[in-house]
Amino acid sequence: MRKRTNRKQKNNRFIEMKRSSTKIRLTLHVLLCCSLFWAGTGCEKSTDEANGESKFEIDKKFERGPLTVHVRADKSTMTIAETVLLELEATVEQGYEVQMPKVGEVLKDFGIVDWDRPGDKLDQDNRVVSTYQYRLESFLSGTFAIPAFTFEFHDVNNPEEKKYEITTEPFDIEVTSLLGEQRAELKIEDIEDVIEIPKKASYWWAWPLIVIVLTGAGTGLWLYLLHKRDKALVRFFKPAHELAYERLRALVKEDLVATGKIKEFYERISNILRHYIEHRFSLRAPERTTEEFLTELAKTDVLAASDKKRIGEFLEHCDLVKFAKHTPTTEQIQKTFDLVKEFIEKTKSDDRKVDVTEMVQSEETAEIGST
Repeated sequence: MRKRTNRKQKNNRFIEMKRSSTKIRLTLHVLLCCSLFWAGTGCEKSTDEANGESKFEIDKKFERGPLTVHVRADKSTMTIAETVLLELEATVEQGYEVQMPKVGEVLKDFGIVDWDRPGDKLDQDNRVVSTYQYRLESFLSGTFAIPAFTFEFHDVNNPEEKKYEITTEPFDIEVTSLLGEQRAELKIEDIEDVIEIPKKASYWWAWPLIVIVLTGAGTGLWLYLLHKRDKALVRFFKPAHELAYERLRALVKEDLVATGKIKEFYERISNILRHYIEHRFSLRAPERTTEEFLTELAKTDVLAASDKKRIGEFLEHCDLVKFAKHTPTTEQIQKTFDLVKEFIEKTKSDDRKVDVTEMVQSEETAEIGST
């Protein structure tokens, strides 16, 4: 009996030791799997961060006390038809508040096409990260500076304490011409002789009848819409130079010169300048011939004599291409485009605005139709 009892006890001990060994192996297996999972997660995060940083070609870092500032740009070289992404990032310890710079008041050589604020977040050290992104454009070729920006910060627990500042350093962005490296090899040719444009046939006798019909139809339509309208019409206004810039951007995107539509390009750019002059200086340019407009322009004092001369040469050159089948050189095309941009940039004013209500309503109608 004792031998059987001892043998039974030994068997029980062996079974318990085997169970303990199995539990230990299972625990080690679970720990190993968890370690591999967390290691894989960490590697994936590092890869994402590396990919996120790679989209910025320029990244300037500035630090002062609890504040760290990054000024980033996705490119250092761009063409005149492209835009550059500017990102301002401020990382500050909790308990401090940062006042971001007013970018629109500091920029001189670039215009803001669009901007976005992704929102604040916390980094791995529980610091508050604020990010602002701006999409910038330039209408002139050359090397232009992204200016210095000033960030202010203070302790929120001591509002009476003075504010501290950190100012970044400027850096350059190179804007190249649409012609690229060929621009230096081109030669400027003299303007062709002035060719008299044949006058169109006049149908003055039909104008009184047309005016009467249109006046009657317009009056009836206006009365009908006045009674059908349920609410007041909201009107939209835009500065004359912003409207002209939008039309220039649309002309660049169509790339008419590359497809050989030289005459259509000159018609479009001539109309852009004529409408801008009408909106900016109240001169009736679009409805008149070049000769009639230049005669009126000579009697006014809204422009300097040098600007009048350049506009006259520009319009006569456009008429040669449109009506005399003159074929301009690549340099003359670029020079024509640059003249319009420089004239708008030189004479722009926020005080002269254009009623674009019909344009906005047309765009809204098109969006509704597309949906």
